[in-house]
Amino acid sequence: MRKLRIATMVTGHFTTPPPFGVIYAPMDIAMAISEGLTRRGHEVTFFAPEGSKIKVSEVRTNKLKALRQNGELSILAGSNVGGAEGAKIYNLWDQFLLSAIYKAALEGKFDIVHIHPVDRALPLAYAIRSIPTVYTLHDPIYPWRAEAFQMFSSPNQYYVSISDAQRIPAPDLNYLATIYNGIAIGEVPFIQKPKGNHLLFVGRLHPEKGVAEAVEVARKTDEELLILGPPVTGEYWDKKVKPYLRDKIRHIGVVSRRELYEYYGNAKATLVPIQWEEPFGLVMIESMAAGTPVVAFRRGSVPEVVVDGKTGFIVNTVEEMVEATKRIDHIDRNFCRKHTEENFGLEKMVDEYEKVFLKIAT
Repeated sequence: MRKLRIATMVTGHFTTPPPFGVIYAPMDIAMAISEGLTRRGHEVTFFAPEGSKIKVSEVRTNKLKALRQNGELSILAGSNVGGAEGAKIYNLWDQFLLSAIYKAALEGKFDIVHIHPVDRALPLAYAIRSIPTVYTLHDPIYPWRAEAFQMFSSPNQYYVSISDAQRIPAPDLNYLATIYNGIAIGEVPFIQKPKGNHLLFVGRLHPEKGVAEAVEVARKTDEELLILGPPVTGEYWDKKVKPYLRDKIRHIGVVSRRELYEYYGNAKATLVPIQWEEPFGLVMIESMAAGTPVVAFRRGSVPEVVVDGKTGFIVNTVEEMVEATKRIDHIDRNFCRKHTEENFGLEKMVDEYEKVFLKIAT
């Protein structure tokens, strides 16, 4: 089998892996793919800021200092830069790494470029057509994004969707495959008999993730709810969540990966009342890997990830979620684990990326 030379990049904003407290699923997936392909003998060069540590062939920083260091905006701090000017700085930090990738590509050093910040790479890939560029789509394809993809389309640019649902707004892109996100399931302890009897919410504490709806479910069922996610401020949190934080509804904050898996495994169910068309949702497969059923709203990728009535329940409203939590004991936790092992394992994900990379590099 041919061994490929692959360049990949996620962000210049912070190191890889990100600082503690930063939740950024594209980074987790990019690391897993890159390290997996390296183990298989491919030459993977990962472009990231100084301080990044990834088990790949080479980490190339080009002496770039991360914008975010120790949770602070190191370059922007105290400079009174924000709004549109701040957005320009974030863009330039990514463009610096992307320019380094395509400069090396022009010198014939890579067979494939694998990019995760698709929006910022489009102009370079459009202009430099001598090397295949593969984008993993992590975000919904909003109308403006679909228009941009069409505007910058060229034969050397390919897309990987992370669910079939993600493709709906732009079904005619140059897709290589739908490849579901995967995790190292062996690292997730399976818990047959949970120590706790709580409901769980994990994720960013923003309206689209539905933390307020999770709180409403807990209040209506009088169940304990543990909320895991970085602290936030603002009207949504102050009005929709904070007033209800009492003995049974608690915000735990950010925990280590090991602690996270313990929270998953010891919960009776993980609530995913999303308010947007989420392209995938690692929370669902992490929960099921631990044996914990998922109760989720029927949006985005949910019907592709959760088997209704087998690994949890797919519902449409808060009232239906309330009723589903009352039937959660009917779910076989062993089947939750089995379903995840068969469909969302890390090695299966790496297999699929290797397959499509080899296909377009020949």
